[in-house]
Amino acid sequence: MAEHVDVLIIGAGLSGIGAAAHLTRTLPRTSYAVLEARAVSGGTWDLFRYPGIRSDSDMYTMGYRFKPWTDEESLGRGERILEYLRETAREYDVESHIRYDHRVVRASWDSATARWTVEVEHGGETVTLTAGFLWSCRGYYDYEHGHEPEFAGADEFRGPIVHPQHWPADLEWVGRKVVVIGSGATAMTLVPAMASEAAHVTMLQRSPSYVLSLAGRDPVALALRKWLPSRLAYRLIRWKNILTTSAFYRISRRRPAFVRRLVRKQNVAMLPEGYDVDTHFAPSYDPWDQRMCFVPDADLFRAIRSGRAEVVTSTIERFDETGIVLTGGRHLDAEVIVTATGLRLSPFGGIELVVDGTSVDPSRSMAYQALMLSGVPNFVFTVGYTNASWTLKADLVAEFTCRLLAHMRARGHRAVVPVRDPSVGELPFMDFTSGYVLRALDRLPRQGDREPWQLRQSYLHDRRTLRTATLEDGVLRFT
Repeated sequence: MAEHVDVLIIGAGLSGIGAAAHLTRTLPRTSYAVLEARAVSGGTWDLFRYPGIRSDSDMYTMGYRFKPWTDEESLGRGERILEYLRETAREYDVESHIRYDHRVVRASWDSATARWTVEVEHGGETVTLTAGFLWSCRGYYDYEHGHEPEFAGADEFRGPIVHPQHWPADLEWVGRKVVVIGSGATAMTLVPAMASEAAHVTMLQRSPSYVLSLAGRDPVALALRKWLPSRLAYRLIRWKNILTTSAFYRISRRRPAFVRRLVRKQNVAMLPEGYDVDTHFAPSYDPWDQRMCFVPDADLFRAIRSGRAEVVTSTIERFDETGIVLTGGRHLDAEVIVTATGLRLSPFGGIELVVDGTSVDPSRSMAYQALMLSGVPNFVFTVGYTNASWTLKADLVAEFTCRLLAHMRARGHRAVVPVRDPSVGELPFMDFTSGYVLRALDRLPRQGDREPWQLRQSYLHDRRTLRTATLEDGVLRFT
């Protein structure tokens, strides 16, 4: 007989540990297991080991709502975030429920028994578990491979070419010339971190991103923590950051020209006099069409001012033995090349979902509340916000799931499935123009043109609907 649990959680990263902790806090009699494909917990925060890795959202909202972030740093360092996650796992006894080196490959739902049968690769064998409820906390990107475009002449380059997703522990870059290809959050982190010890670092971008400097230590947070009890201070800091981020996003969407001017004004003040801001820091798209980059204490701008780093905006013609030839003929000397060219999305970790013998194509499903799939019973997935901290949404998904499980238990329901109304119009799952999203839109589920099928990207909206809206909404079908 296969081992059976009430809830099976896939992934022991930020979302999975949070999901398990919520179950422990809210439904302590619920049996569960966490399946983790890797040999350790922590997900993203263990996988990525590149220099300077940190959060690009403030940790007062990136941390769990039930476990205050107590460090002074607002943009937390990667190693400290990993410690925080593992502290949470120990505190709520999640660690004892994690099965490491368990890679889920297939999950099959059977309506007759109202349970999932999950096939797992472990130690070269296939292990089978069953569960009443399946919860995917795998995230949305491919852990095995980042997005790595093919560059002509790459095999001619004499030095190492490294993608940040798989950073070699023995990479020698101190005292060397480094070129970082990319303009996203990873590149913005790498450049100042490497510039302090490399001979020189060049950030080579095809097109610029919006970049704003934030205080590494939030002065308002420090003051509140000094004068108020820790729990009250945490709640006030968290809400201050939630409301500030939400307001900034809304202003950016409604008055993009104003925010463009605001960002440009800060960039001009922080860069050398006469710097070509409009070439290197003025994107062609509007603010928040793609994720905005935040740097702590202007570290990127300080590296540029010092001359240790530079930004080059151009396209690549080819690599050669000693660096990169740009369109137009300029040569960038390099001894190490870092391809910070982004992620490759892998919806639901590439797991094959089957419902009553029929394979599920996620791209033909519609997402209910951006956390369940139409036609797929007893299944929830966690995907965070693109315009705010991931964990704000992960906490809400966990609270909704626990509320849903309690509702089913109280009423004797064994299965729940979102049923799509054929009149609901289809829209892309994310209204976002970042390359990693556009490359995968055809494999993502769809969103609808009205509630509860819309993806709002709004914590304030989701907090109201996911926490308090009725579950008997005519869309969720209970049996």
